[in-house]
Amino acid sequence: MTLLTSRGALPLLRKGSLDWRPELAAKAASLRQSAEALDERQVEQALDAAAARRWSDFLKGVLAYRRHGYRRTLPDACTVWQEGATRLLAYAPKGRRTGRPVLVVPSLINRAYILDLTEERSFLRDLAARGFRPYLVDWGQPSGAERGFTLGDYITGRLDAALNAVLTETGTRPALVGYCMGGTMSVALAQRRQADLSGLVLLTAPWDFQADPTPMIAALPGMLPGLMGVIAALGELPTDIIQSLFLGLDPHLGYRKFRAFAGLDPDSAKAHAFVALEDWLNDGVALAGPVARECLEGWYINNDPARGNWRVAGEAVDPIAIRLPSLAMVPADDRIVPPASALALATALPGCTVLRPPLGHIGMMAGGSAIEKVWSPLADWLKNHR
Repeated sequence: MTLLTSRGALPLLRKGSLDWRPELAAKAASLRQSAEALDERQVEQALDAAAARRWSDFLKGVLAYRRHGYRRTLPDACTVWQEGATRLLAYAPKGRRTGRPVLVVPSLINRAYILDLTEERSFLRDLAARGFRPYLVDWGQPSGAERGFTLGDYITGRLDAALNAVLTETGTRPALVGYCMGGTMSVALAQRRQADLSGLVLLTAPWDFQADPTPMIAALPGMLPGLMGVIAALGELPTDIIQSLFLGLDPHLGYRKFRAFAGLDPDSAKAHAFVALEDWLNDGVALAGPVARECLEGWYINNDPARGNWRVAGEAVDPIAIRLPSLAMVPADDRIVPPASALALATALPGCTVLRPPLGHIGMMAGGSAIEKVWSPLADWLKNHR
């Protein structure tokens, strides 16, 4: 649509009636001056050629991705506990009995292996290499009774049980690390089980859903009836709809990234990292119907967590009640969780340490700079705070 409407905007460019953003005013004036010096047909042909070239580059990138030979072969860690689709994976070398245990909770929306993406980009394996005993909650695809789960069911059922399994296996209180939606859920678990935990780490965990809302969030109330109809009919919020909502946060992202991928050497490490991450992005899971309703209406529209109205097992989830040593990592370039949303949670936690890595939402856990800017500082904090 951007390419097509650029063609339709040419007459408005010549008339000077396009409504440019203020930061583009100087470039717009220069563009108009250049266009006026050329024949109208020349400008049209140049624009058509540029649009066709960009669209062709995008399609080349998509085809190159689809034909790429990379397949994830990294084996799963050892399963030490399972209930339904939910597994607890242990990443420390077999037989290790020392090292601080760490329980890591990912989001319900995407696959857990973003934290164990490749041999070179695995947060869990990095923790294990540093001497910790990390455990990862792998939610799996909801099925059977899980399709009727609420967030409270996941927290008081599955997370409680996973924490008990870590306590049984290690005999030591673990640090709790929650990523994205898993961080918000970890706040509720930490409040319930403070005596069984030694610390709390939140990685871009949303809390105030009305702090710096994106256009997609602002449009959500109008979309809600249709989304609720889908949930009522299917009993879940399907992966494709979740993907569409995320794409709405930055409609040009796919266009930009696949054009860039078209120019990469397919055998390069950068190309392999792109395919690994893109495969994960497209390997989503559906949300159980009650969870989807709670998140869409309770979190995003009613802003229940920030207003003190989010309740788990009848108790209001209140970060002020948590007295554990805590760290919040809020990436400065996050487009999925606005930094203001995660900072609101960090501010509410008493004595919380805040770090602001110059990365994005996914890059902070799987990007090329993640080790230096996130994993190492996080590991240092875990070593020094109990």
